[in-house]
Amino acid sequence: MKDTMVKKLKDQLFVARAYYPSIAKLPSQDKLTRALRQNIQEVERVLSESATDVDLPPGIEKKIQRMEAAITKAKSVPVDCSNVDKKFRQILDMTNDEANFHMKQSAFLYQLAVQTMPKSLHCLSMRLTVEYFKSPSVVMELSQADRFSDPSLHHYVIFSTNVLASSVVINSTVLCARESKNQVFHVLTDGQNYFAMKLWFFRNTFKEATVQVLNIEQLNLESHDKAILIHMFLPVEYRVSLLNVDGPSIHSKMQYISVFSHLHYLLPEIFQSLTKVVVLDDDVVVQKDLSALWDINMGGKVNGAVQSCSVSLGQLKSYLGENSYDKNSCAWMSGLNIVDLARWRELDLTKTYQRLVREVSMGEESKEAVALRGSLLTFQDLVYALDGVWALSGLGHDYGLNIEAIKKAAVLHYNGHMKPWLELGIPRYKKFWKKFLNQEDQLLSECNVHP
Repeated sequence: MKDTMVKKLKDQLFVARAYYPSIAKLPSQDKLTRALRQNIQEVERVLSESATDVDLPPGIEKKIQRMEAAITKAKSVPVDCSNVDKKFRQILDMTNDEANFHMKQSAFLYQLAVQTMPKSLHCLSMRLTVEYFKSPSVVMELSQADRFSDPSLHHYVIFSTNVLASSVVINSTVLCARESKNQVFHVLTDGQNYFAMKLWFFRNTFKEATVQVLNIEQLNLESHDKAILIHMFLPVEYRVSLLNVDGPSIHSKMQYISVFSHLHYLLPEIFQSLTKVVVLDDDVVVQKDLSALWDINMGGKVNGAVQSCSVSLGQLKSYLGENSYDKNSCAWMSGLNIVDLARWRELDLTKTYQRLVREVSMGEESKEAVALRGSLLTFQDLVYALDGVWALSGLGHDYGLNIEAIKKAAVLHYNGHMKPWLELGIPRYKKFWKKFLNQEDQLLSECNVHP
């Protein structure tokens, strides 16, 4: 057991505090009372300075032995058991209250760590922005506008506000490709991160691939819903807890479903000259060549995605309502998606999505719930199921993934709260992400970026 000695000290302190009031009332036990008080004070002082066994001072074994001897002697003294029992219950109640407080505090700090950009990444973004405005004329858009709209090339789309994450996605895709000169990456970001992204992808090259950075807030689109252009929406992650009944036992299993955001439904309008794109979330790592995706015949389907059949649409009816949909259909995942833009335009799926969103926007549902319902129902019967070896999800929340399965997957998806660039990322999965990080850039060391 981890930190066994600290746990032993806490248990001893708990018992000693329970016996002390009863022993102190006995005039004949003055010596034992002093011994208990002294041991309690010593252990309290040690625990106030030590949270783990490594922090414990030398000679702690002797303190544990002295406390144990005092407790053993206290137990041998005839006392009113009801008083000891009452004290035990008081201490237990106090301990429970303290545990509940720390659990709530821990949950708050966990959410804060998840939702707050690390200081090092904020530093990187700010430094890049400042450097951009020092010499904006240097960062010229290369004469590659024809490549940005050439439908014969392989176009990848990434929505991101994270310089480092989007860089890893592009770097891993390029390094694992047999040929990079036909790859074009379109990074869509917001106004706050646009200049940092622009300079980063100017300073860093990715073999023969081309990178275009777009400010979503400055795109002149003819969409009817202008409100969605004001904010940058990233792919939405939704946590779902499922109860599995196996005979007399009930097991709870947690799944993270990631779906398209509102901005994804502008893809046909943003890339009007393109007929097909591959959409990558910024929390993925590519481990194999993806060129075979472009040869897949989706048979009239619009969205090629890996499905999560551990979650059926019927299990999500509290979010999806009682609409006419196949309750046994599997939920599909964002992360790696082949999108047939030509078929999308033909079916006018953007209009379908906006209609579904308006139907539920009048209620009190969150934006995430609206996006989940809209995305899953918009592509009803229009999802082409990719083979599971194309993408493995769960690296941002599931500690029990098989390492061999991770190595075989073409794309690793760190869906969940524990992203690989955060300190709370799952350590044994970080190496698959970190090896594609360009650590030679001087700004990374200056901003102390060490994922």
